[in-house]
Amino acid sequence: MDYYKTLGVEKNATSSEIKKAYRKLALQYHPDKNKGDKAAEAKFKEISEAYAVLSDPEKKQQYDTYGSTGFHQRYSQEDIFRGFDINDILRQFTGSNARTSTTFRTSGGGFGSFFSQGGGSCGGGCQSEPMKGQDMTYQITISLQDVLNGAEKTLSLRKNGSLHNVSVKIPKGIEEGKRLRLQGKGAPSASGGPPGDLFLKVAIAADDNFTRNGDDLITRRLLSFSEACLGTKVEVETLEGKKIMVSVAPGTPHDARLRIKGYGLPGGPVGGRGDLYVRIAVKIPQSLTDEQIQSIEALRELGL
Repeated sequence: MDYYKTLGVEKNATSSEIKKAYRKLALQYHPDKNKGDKAAEAKFKEISEAYAVLSDPEKKQQYDTYGSTGFHQRYSQEDIFRGFDINDILRQFTGSNARTSTTFRTSGGGFGSFFSQGGGSCGGGCQSEPMKGQDMTYQITISLQDVLNGAEKTLSLRKNGSLHNVSVKIPKGIEEGKRLRLQGKGAPSASGGPPGDLFLKVAIAADDNFTRNGDDLITRRLLSFSEACLGTKVEVETLEGKKIMVSVAPGTPHDARLRIKGYGLPGGPVGGRGDLYVRIAVKIPQSLTDEQIQSIEALRELGL
């Protein structure tokens, strides 16, 4: 959720502009004016969450610095609404002493009756189904070795103002951008319902020796001009550390790719592995001795 778009203000809006925008929307979508309207109820929750953040200088600064994803890594929904009292705010807007049954005030015991009663003003004995806690999204960065072998990672995540350790299994062959779901590891419910889910978006760190192309890996080897012309053998180390001798045929051009079958990443057909490609780069010397110059000139005379 983009809090600025939710309130319909620019990112450089002043505090008075933010307050004015929230006042207009809050009075429009307040549940007491839209009884039974679930869409209005959801909208009221969204604008109140946006205002709870953008009206608080510290939270606003964190949101502006880290963006939506980074902000929610640092603040649970309980943190967002801590000290936020919708009744006080609406009284400021209306200038009356009227109260609503909805409240966002928190003091360690949840978010109040707005979340536990679905947002409406339905009287003393009204109850509705508890709401699920908010889902949370984080990014997890892994290595190509983790993709090759699979891994188990432990993350320290902030929930309810404190850090919690969460373990996650990384499956072999996972791709960049995939999301791992940890059911019930998200934010707790404010109304006694189940907690939300935790989603981990996978990022793969750059490797010094290998690049990924689907399930294949690419590595690079430098050859001298004579090696490219006459052929040679080069030692190639695979991602798992195995050393393989690869024959380079005479006349191998610059940027040629030599294939080592089955030494890529997991995920190929029937659970197999991709391939490892050795990309050849022919090294052109930057300086030559007199003897080397004479030899190359002789080759040129021979048509090489």
